[in-house]
Amino acid sequence: MAVRAPHLYPLLRGFVLGSFVVLGRELEEGVELPFAFEEHVERRGPSLYELRPLVRAFIEEREPMLRARDDARLAVEELRREPAAAIFAQAHAGTRASEDEALFRTVLLGLLISTAEACGGFDWDDEAFDKAHAELEASLYGERRKYVAVAPLIGLSLAKGVELAQGVSIRLFVNGELATHWPESRGLLPRDFGREPDRTLVVELRRELDAGESPPDAPAEIADAVSALRLTTAAAVAAGPVLFETLDGRPFGIQPVLPIAATQPPGESSRLDAFRTPIAVHVLETLADADGDPELSDALDRWELSLFQGEPFRSEQLRAALASLLGDTWPMRCCVLLGEDGRAREELYGELTALAAGEAATTTSVDMARRAVVAVLRSRDRDRLVHDLDRELLGLDRLTRQAVAV
Repeated sequence: MAVRAPHLYPLLRGFVLGSFVVLGRELEEGVELPFAFEEHVERRGPSLYELRPLVRAFIEEREPMLRARDDARLAVEELRREPAAAIFAQAHAGTRASEDEALFRTVLLGLLISTAEACGGFDWDDEAFDKAHAELEASLYGERRKYVAVAPLIGLSLAKGVELAQGVSIRLFVNGELATHWPESRGLLPRDFGREPDRTLVVELRRELDAGESPPDAPAEIADAVSALRLTTAAAVAAGPVLFETLDGRPFGIQPVLPIAATQPPGESSRLDAFRTPIAVHVLETLADADGDPELSDALDRWELSLFQGEPFRSEQLRAALASLLGDTWPMRCCVLLGEDGRAREELYGELTALAAGEAATTTSVDMARRAVVAVLRSRDRDRLVHDLDRELLGLDRLTRQAVAV
């Protein structure tokens, strides 16, 4: 196996081999290596369980002791002279860690953990080390980095994976995909995840990063995807409670999903079908428009908060959301926006004027508020849309609307 940095290879191998000896001696003296039961959920038949050693947790608990060893100090000194190692360490550890700390944690400790996981403990295997070292070098000297964040998604089902935006997709969860890096991940997943049809999906964020580029704000991007799905399907969708990050195929971190996206609202699950998928794609794309429109942003926030509130607070949030969205005359404008003909508009107007007068929201008015938000987002120009609605109210022309029957 070709080695790109032969001057580093013996130092890295010496650190990992020496650490194996030290950690293996602890096990011989009676220290127990913790294990996790990894559950492989089967849709048909009983679940299967696998016993996996938690070598990562065992090693990380002994990080100060391993860092103090001479072989670690020598390896870090040589890594300081390697520009690619500094870039790699900064990308994987962030700017808060000192240079030596980042080099040790991302290069030395990462290589030790990868080798130990491949060995299933601390019984040395040359092939396992060489494979882990080759993967490290491919990442260390690569010009691009592959970032992936995965979060469980509940409240939704689909037949096959879909792409909501560039690098943002929804797909079926694969048994064991998280346990490869996080054997304890089963305890971080939603209840009954993998067992029910509406609890078998994940939302995945992928990015190609330059060598020194910072990872994306995954919690915010996943929260936007959840908002788009809630608006499009009216389903009780939520993600998380945590997301799992890898960089170049190596564990990068575990982050909490934003609370508004991680909390499942009351309601029923739904299916993302071929009709709703392109609408969800469009809605997610247009959510960025809210950043430059304070009223639209306020309407989105209030609508989403209303999902979690009971009366009278839910109705208050919906009234405020519609007022921010369409102005003071929102009952009339909303009827023109959503009603296909005069009869439908008259019925909708009765619902909305009752809501505006302070009555509790009905199932119809709640759904109308959601559809109004979708329609305004898809228009891409709220001010122009409001202008056109007023012209139609005055009988000056007919409004050309996009389909909002979601």
